[in-house]
Amino acid sequence: MKTTNVKAFGTKAADAPLNEMTIDRREVTPKDLEIAILYCGVCHSDLHFAKNDWGMTSYPVVPGHEIVGRVTQVGSEISRYKVGDVVAVGCLVDSCRTCNSCEQDLEQYCLNGWTGTYGGYDKHLDQPTHGGYSQKIVVDEYFVLKVPANLDLAAVAPLLCAGITTWSPLRHWNVSKGSKVAVVGLGGLGHMAIKFAKALGAEVTLFSRSTNKEKDALDLGADAVVISTDATQMASVLGKFDVIIDTVPYIHDVNPYVNTLAISGTLVLVGYLGPIDPFLNSVPMIMGRRSVAASLIGGIAETQEMLDFCGENNIVSEIEMIKMQDINEAYERMLKSDVRYRFVIDMASLK
Repeated sequence: MKTTNVKAFGTKAADAPLNEMTIDRREVTPKDLEIAILYCGVCHSDLHFAKNDWGMTSYPVVPGHEIVGRVTQVGSEISRYKVGDVVAVGCLVDSCRTCNSCEQDLEQYCLNGWTGTYGGYDKHLDQPTHGGYSQKIVVDEYFVLKVPANLDLAAVAPLLCAGITTWSPLRHWNVSKGSKVAVVGLGGLGHMAIKFAKALGAEVTLFSRSTNKEKDALDLGADAVVISTDATQMASVLGKFDVIIDTVPYIHDVNPYVNTLAISGTLVLVGYLGPIDPFLNSVPMIMGRRSVAASLIGGIAETQEMLDFCGENNIVSEIEMIKMQDINEAYERMLKSDVRYRFVIDMASLK
């Protein structure tokens, strides 16, 4: 298959910074769209993958799976999109589409393995996929999403990962008017969880380890803030919450939060990947039919549902725009939680 050379930013080793490089994009097949990338959000997963923190990275790697762009070419069998349309691409660019999960619009749980926007396998080129830190991308029409016209395009980008990662569990656990929802951690994921839960009609509480996030949380729509290091405050919410969205990306003790679940309540891990430590105490779970669960992103239909909901409710991410050349500094700042709340790359800086 013919390919096109495209400028990108990526890395060739775990201990190397991201630098400009050239990658190959496949020619447009009958079912593909070519998309000029306008904005790309910067996700913690990008950093983890670039640094091989999860032990699964093949190099070179070009991160980025929060993509907003404009269609520049359409395949011969495309009818849903046309040149000039503004579209989005998230964490998925392919799946088997035939397994039980895919048939339920749960491509993120494809039983035969879904294809990530980066670090996956491009069956057309027989090589790894590369992500949105690049000038353009070629994607199967099925995995392309429509962007509501009324939204700030740059601020839409993080919805494609941070947004859907929090939207999916809120929908799965039936959060609606009158639900009592808590969010652990106020960052890229946490601030979206607050916005979504509030827009769905829930009473929303932020759990935070310090008081310096209180004003931001209330401004984002939270009804209350509970300081998780304050025993008195934690005691005041025992047995309260129907759903807790835990967005903390590092190992931490979830037991205190389990105790704040209502009967049949569920704590959902969306930020941390790995073993739970210290041990998870089953006593409050058994005595209250409480659950600790976890959730990935959402499928394509659910992601489109989220974008449509955002359009109807004028919801976008809180962002800080950067140039592509500033990505290494942005990674360092992310490690220090020095961003409010998501970096977005202006891809016009990659010329």
